[in-house]
Amino acid sequence: MRIGIDVGGTNTDAALMDGSRVIGACKSPTTSDVGSGIVAVLKKLLDMTGASVTDIQAVMIGTTHFTNAVVERKRLLEVAAVRLGLPATKGLPPMTDWPQDLASSLGRHTFMLRGGHEFDGRTIAPLDERGLFLVADAIRRKGIRSAAITSVFSPVTPDMELRAAEILKNEVPDLSVSLSHEIGRVGFLERENASIMNASLADLSTKVVSSFRSALAELSITAPFFISQNDGTLMTPDYVERYPVLTFASGPTNSMRGAAMLAGEKEAMVVDIGGTTSDVGMLMQGFPRESAVAVDIGGVRTNFRMPDVLAIGLGGGSLVRDDGARIGPDSVGYEITSRALVFGGNELTTTDIVVAAGLEDIGDRSRVKHIPARTIETALDTMHRMVDEAVDRMKTSAEPLPVILVGGGSILVSRDLPSASKVIRPENASVANAIGAAIAQVGGEVDRIFSLEGTSRDVVLSGAKAEASERAVKAGAHPGSVKIMDIEEVPLAYLPGSATRIRVKAVGDLVIG
Repeated sequence: MRIGIDVGGTNTDAALMDGSRVIGACKSPTTSDVGSGIVAVLKKLLDMTGASVTDIQAVMIGTTHFTNAVVERKRLLEVAAVRLGLPATKGLPPMTDWPQDLASSLGRHTFMLRGGHEFDGRTIAPLDERGLFLVADAIRRKGIRSAAITSVFSPVTPDMELRAAEILKNEVPDLSVSLSHEIGRVGFLERENASIMNASLADLSTKVVSSFRSALAELSITAPFFISQNDGTLMTPDYVERYPVLTFASGPTNSMRGAAMLAGEKEAMVVDIGGTTSDVGMLMQGFPRESAVAVDIGGVRTNFRMPDVLAIGLGGGSLVRDDGARIGPDSVGYEITSRALVFGGNELTTTDIVVAAGLEDIGDRSRVKHIPARTIETALDTMHRMVDEAVDRMKTSAEPLPVILVGGGSILVSRDLPSASKVIRPENASVANAIGAAIAQVGGEVDRIFSLEGTSRDVVLSGAKAEASERAVKAGAHPGSVKIMDIEEVPLAYLPGSATRIRVKAVGDLVIG
């Protein structure tokens, strides 16, 4: 048996699974200290299922903590941003395009030194080791506790980043160091941004992982726990402490993975309707389609492997105006139980509309009897139109696809959609995110530029596949279960030597025990 937990901004969801069978699932309000909310939902889950803690073999947790910290500009460390690339890369210093408030909260401690490589491994300039000793001295004097090191084309040749980290760690032993080649993909500024962001979360990641550990220990759960990352695969707790940014957008990913399992569909559109927004994404081979463009997190461009998700302002707490013609994007959110009409409040929400229409029995229906039939009909039309348009925008062809509805707000969609071949409302849809966390697998990825000169495409590709598979096994996947999920090749005409960017993703089942 394994437990999946998803810590959201409003609710913490949990699901107990035996293989692919859902034994039980429940929700509990998220708490400010995280841990007590997890303890509450686990107690509830164990009580309702009668399961013993000794039966649990693994616990998988998805969390929005790190995304929220960046978006809210809270609990972030000041960072020494060290760039190895001079005399190249001088035009745009680190954090150039960052929002002023976020850059200021991280201190704008930027250092640019000689170093870096070309795409084929040739050196741009020798590493400025003397400059690194001066940087270490500045870090000590300013009391900075975290650093991000970025070198040009380090995903191809990481030597200079590794040497720079060695020097800084020797000079400042307590320094937490993030290396860009371990975090981002090819694409210099976005990779640097991701590394700086990762470094700013070093303190918070330790505290969050520690609160997860304490919550499980309080209930005497000794099973190993893992944390889900944004490509639908798992990380160990110590890996999360080092790379917290890889959890960004793991919530929508977990929902989509859970939807795929619950509906038994691998190629479909998923609409995850929450309290404030609906996330619409496309499943390919049971995994979310990844975004092909740079992803904006808290106003900063990054190049994470993020799911391609369209968020629209429609949720269970969205406000209804103009006699139903306008819905959202503002919402009562987690305050729905006090502000919506059916719960004794005075705000007209989408939940009130579906209750007034007789589609759901929630709260006190007598409080919405006064809503005119025309307003109800107009609001229902608006909701369905918003979902249908979002699905249509995310499709890659005109062909209708199955649409899977998940999330607590999935009650808002009660009709068929013109853009869908069928609409599926699976059982346990409201906790699809926790189920997605529970069934998550382990992945490995290679993303770099290869020179095809003097070799063949097949040789390079098979080498990249073997490396991705090996990374998945190292991360905890069972060797016999590893499959290649995705291959992407982009010939780079502007580089010599038949240069091609190759990205390979391998996924396998987690080895437990």
